[in-house]
Amino acid sequence: MSRPKAAAQPGEPPKLPRKPASSLAEKWTHIDGVNVFYRESPVPPEGARVMAHVHGFGLSGRYLLPTAEKLADEFHTYVPDLPGFGRSGKRKDMLDIPDLARATIDFFDDRGVEKATLVGNSMGCPVIIECAHAYPERIERAVLVSPAGGVHNQPLRRAIGQLSKDAPREPTRMARVAVPDYVRFGVPSTARMFRSLTQYPSLQRLLELRIPTLVVLGQRDPLLPHAHRVDEIASQTDSHVLVVLLEGAAHAINFSHPDQLAHIIRAFMDDKPIENDPEWPGHVRIYEVHRGKHHPPAQA
Repeated sequence: MSRPKAAAQPGEPPKLPRKPASSLAEKWTHIDGVNVFYRESPVPPEGARVMAHVHGFGLSGRYLLPTAEKLADEFHTYVPDLPGFGRSGKRKDMLDIPDLARATIDFFDDRGVEKATLVGNSMGCPVIIECAHAYPERIERAVLVSPAGGVHNQPLRRAIGQLSKDAPREPTRMARVAVPDYVRFGVPSTARMFRSLTQYPSLQRLLELRIPTLVVLGQRDPLLPHAHRVDEIASQTDSHVLVVLLEGAAHAINFSHPDQLAHIIRAFMDDKPIENDPEWPGHVRIYEVHRGKHHPPAQA
């Protein structure tokens, strides 16, 4: 009688066959003693710009796939699970925002990527901001979708309440992706990572950025302040930030509105005006909240 195959341990390549969750190729690499899981364009377009998608708090990159897949025909796409998240292995020391930024750059080094555009959601946005702050030569552009952290999400009980309000506003299928990731991440990691997230100076760093930066906000997102406050904040910068409000969207825009988000990102990457698509449902519309003077004006 043959012995049954053992299941893979966390952070190890799976030993049993499984159905891929994406059209992107599933791969593993080993960085600083940790097995890192990531997804990549199976056949990257020749000469394509590199675009990496950075996940949020406690999650893996899986919920970012709907948007990443829609952009993979134009960009050399990566969707990593950062160390300590998703299927990647954990580090002995708990990662904070600067550590996760360093881990992102280490992933680029491992993959031979010199420069990339980063698309993040929630906690992924402070990670991207830190990448652009600490390693500006490595980041081409930044796309910040539903940025999290700061005083609006403090203390932890307030953030939990905001997440509770957000959950019913997301597609029901989001729970099938998010719940296993949260369980795997664990309560101790949640408390430590939240402390790091809310202590990170996201606003100060954002206003210091000198690369083209797109911020996409969901009109129904309870984790973010009102759009007028965002405009007030964005106006403090000297024009590198473009802020767009997506009507009908909540926090996990990368998962819930991939068509609209991919449309916005493509226009931003090509320095084109961001316009609504007449084929979208009537309740889904894009509104500019703030446009820096270095961005081309929107068309009527």
